[in-house]
Amino acid sequence: MNNDENFGTNSILEKIIMSKKAEEVARLDVVEIVNNLFAKLSAREQDVLVRRYGLHGQGRETLENIGRLHQLTRERIRQIETTSIKKIRELKEMAEHLSAFKKVILNLLEEHGGIMERDFLLRVLLYFSAIESKSEDDTRRIHKLYLDFLVSKLLHNDFELVGDSEHFKPSYKLRFFELSHYEEIIIELIEKIRACGKVLTTEALLQFIKGLSSYDKYRGKIQLTNTIDLSGILKNNYFEENYSLVNNHKTFYSLLKAAKKIAQNQYGHWGLRHWREITPKTINDKIYLILKNHREPIHFATLAEKINGANFDGKKANPATVHNELILDEKYVLIGRGIYGLKEWGYQNGTVSDVIAEILQETKEPLARDIIIEKVLAKRMVKKATIILALMNKEKFEKNEAGYMLKN
Repeated sequence: MNNDENFGTNSILEKIIMSKKAEEVARLDVVEIVNNLFAKLSAREQDVLVRRYGLHGQGRETLENIGRLHQLTRERIRQIETTSIKKIRELKEMAEHLSAFKKVILNLLEEHGGIMERDFLLRVLLYFSAIESKSEDDTRRIHKLYLDFLVSKLLHNDFELVGDSEHFKPSYKLRFFELSHYEEIIIELIEKIRACGKVLTTEALLQFIKGLSSYDKYRGKIQLTNTIDLSGILKNNYFEENYSLVNNHKTFYSLLKAAKKIAQNQYGHWGLRHWREITPKTINDKIYLILKNHREPIHFATLAEKINGANFDGKKANPATVHNELILDEKYVLIGRGIYGLKEWGYQNGTVSDVIAEILQETKEPLARDIIIEKVLAKRMVKKATIILALMNKEKFEKNEAGYMLKN
C-alpha cells in the first residue's frame, strides 16, 4: 500500500476525520455491517455468535450455558461457533462490506506505530463511527463489542490480537509486525521510571523515551506522523492532555497505552501500574490522590463524592469511612470544620493558639496582629475572630509596641 493510499487526499480515513462526510461516516456503522453478514446464517448460528461474543450487551456466555439453551453439548456449540465464523469469512460480499473498515484500521495502526491497546483502538474507532454523536452508554458499549468481534474474527488475516503478555496488555497490531524493538524500549523505560521514583507528565515521559539507548538503537524503525487529530478522544473531566504533543508522538503514546506495567492515573500522571498513586487500592490512597491533584483543602463529605465520581475501581466510599481515614493518618490535617488538607502543603495539627505559637517561634520577633492573621489563615481555615480571640490568651502571648510575641 503506497503513501497516497494511506494518507493522501483520497484516503477514507482522511475523508472521515477531516471532512466528516456523512456518507463516509455511515460506512463505519459496525452493527449494520455485522448484522448484514449475520443475515446469511441460520437463526441458531446467529444466536450462538451473539451470545458467545456478548453482542446482545449482556456479557459473553459460556459454551455450557449456550449448550443448555439449545440442548446441545458444549463441543457442539464450539463447532457451530467455528463453522459460523468460517461461513462469514467465505462470503463473497464480506470483502466489500469490510473494505472501508479495513483501510481505516490499517491507517490507524500505521499512524500509531503498528500496535494499539485494544480498548484504545476500539475507542478511537467508536469516536469516528456513525454513532460518535450519541452518548448512551449501552449503545456505545454494544458498538465496542461489535467492533472487537469484527477486528478479531473477520479481519484476522490483516490484524492480530496480542494477548495479555509479559510486556503488553491485550492489543491489536498489524499482522506481520514485529514487537521486539518495542519490548526493549519498554523494558528500559520501566527501569528509568522506577529509578525516577515519582509520577510523570506525558511530556516528561516522552522525553524519557527519546533519551533511551534502545530508542536511539531503533530510531530508524520508528516513524512519527500526524494525520489524525486525537484531541476529541483524549478529552476527560480530570485533566487536559497536551493534545498537540500526543498528536505528534502517537507511536510513543500508543506504546505507553499498550505497555502492561506502565499506566496513567485519572489526573494525567504516568508511572508504574502497581504504584498506589497510579492505581490506588485503598480509601486512603484515593483520598491522597484526590487531595494532591485538587491542590486545596476539601471537606470530607466532598472527598467521598469525588472518590465515587472518579470510579477508581467501582467501590463506593461513604463519608464516615473517609472521615475516619483523615482523622487517623498524620499526613492529613484538619484546618477547618470537617475540612482537611495535606501536611506536606505546610498545614499543621493543633489549636489556633498552637499555630500562632509556632509562627512566633519561627520568626523570633514580635509580629503585628494583621500579619499573624495572614500567616494563620495560610495554615488553617478559621475565622479572623477566632485568631484574635486566641491572641488574647495572656498565658501564651504578650503584646508590646512592636506587636505580639510569646510570653516568657
